Amino acid sequence: MKKKTKNEDLKKKLTPIQYHVTQENGTERPFENEFWNHDQEGLYVDIVSGEPLFTSLDKFDSSCGWPSFSKPVEDVTKKIDTSFGMHRTEVRSKEADSHLGHLFTDGPKELGGLRYCINSAALRFIPVEDLKKEGYEDYIKLFDDKDRS
Repeated sequence: MKKKTKNEDLKKKLTPIQYHVTQENGTERPFENEFWNHDQEGLYVDIVSGEPLFTSLDKFDSSCGWPSFSKPVEDVTKKIDTSFGMHRTEVRSKEADSHLGHLFTDGPKELGGLRYCINSAALRFIPVEDLKKEGYEDYIKLFDDKDRS
């Protein structure tokens, strides 16, 4: 009996665009993805592994058509990407090594100047009210500290 490969399992778990983005270094279309204009409070995690990546507290509108964040909530892997004749910094998840998107230095200066431009297809969103139920209770405190006036 043939043993299933990781890729075969992931192809069953993920949608075609999620697989293409995370496993084949793909990019989804701008302005036609789930989270580019999403503004609910919560945590964005890797669609493959569930590792925490970004929070809504660090999300901003960059008008690029993809979700943009000023910083990750946990470390991510950064690699030089010279594909398509460009020189960019690729962002990958640490645990699953999922392709997430790219890092640019054109973010808002008041937020540190970085823009993590991330594919929605690489993310799963967990609303603040579901963090404990989903096993991410350690991240609730990030939102408790926020001024909710």
